[in-house]
Amino acid sequence: MNRKLIIKSNSPLNDLGNRTNKSKYLLLMIIPAIIFYVVFCYLPMYGILIAFKDFYPKKGIVGSAWAGENGLGNFQKIFKDPYFWTVLRNTIIIGVSKLLISFVAAIVMALLINEVRLRLFKKTFQTIVTFPHFLSWVIVAGLVFNIFGISGIINKALTLNGHDSMTIIYDKKFFLGLIFASDVWKEAGWSSIIYLATMAGISPELYEAADIDGATRLQKIWNITLPAIKPTAILLLILSVGGILSAGFDQIINMYNPGVYEVADILDTYIYRYTLGSGQRPGEGAAIGLFKSVVSFILVIMVDRIAKLCGERGII
Repeated sequence: MNRKLIIKSNSPLNDLGNRTNKSKYLLLMIIPAIIFYVVFCYLPMYGILIAFKDFYPKKGIVGSAWAGENGLGNFQKIFKDPYFWTVLRNTIIIGVSKLLISFVAAIVMALLINEVRLRLFKKTFQTIVTFPHFLSWVIVAGLVFNIFGISGIINKALTLNGHDSMTIIYDKKFFLGLIFASDVWKEAGWSSIIYLATMAGISPELYEAADIDGATRLQKIWNITLPAIKPTAILLLILSVGGILSAGFDQIINMYNPGVYEVADILDTYIYRYTLGSGQRPGEGAAIGLFKSVVSFILVIMVDRIAKLCGERGII
């Protein structure tokens, strides 16, 4: 009898019940997060049907007819549109460039901050480079226009010195440079925080041993710091790949203009202007959004697999 009671008390169900009872308050704290994701992330997935329908708001999603004979009419329209491929090209160029530039800039910023020895100066510098992250792109775009616009500071200085004004913000040759530079200025300091946290966990004994061996600062960075932050950098890179096709909608919608559509119009701004802005073609806009999501998912899986094949830790 006692043996049966011991077996019963050690059963997996009893063990699970005991652990659940001990963590009941933690489980209650998870409930609001579950409700949030169900309401705002899972239930809206029903709207994906718009991508396959000739949607009219009066008829609703269910009442609207399917687009084309097989429901793929919206996808056929966008893939036959030559301008869609121009927009897709711009999105890939801007997204990949911003990813690489911002990725390198954040690591360089973290290395520079980490090498500062005076604690007060280090904290001050970190606060200065982190602060722009908390500015909205509306404010940043206003600063860019006040500096590089027709009536901006640069053009005023040129005209006062007898030179012709420059249309920098409206010139296709300069606009992408402004996009990349403003993105680095705004986000590099904030993105460097994770790398700084990883650097703080590196054992000081490694640097002390390197000092004894006569290593320079650059040698310590190359042989100690960079290898230590490599797993974190790869993990952040994998997570960032999924946002390539977003390419920074908030930034571009506040900074671009018709003069630079040829090089700056991306998928999100294309959807905004031709669907939400005009109130037409909602099905095509949903089809483009679904296309973006599928491609982004595939990119994340591919990069994750490549990282694992190279012996690094992935996210899946």
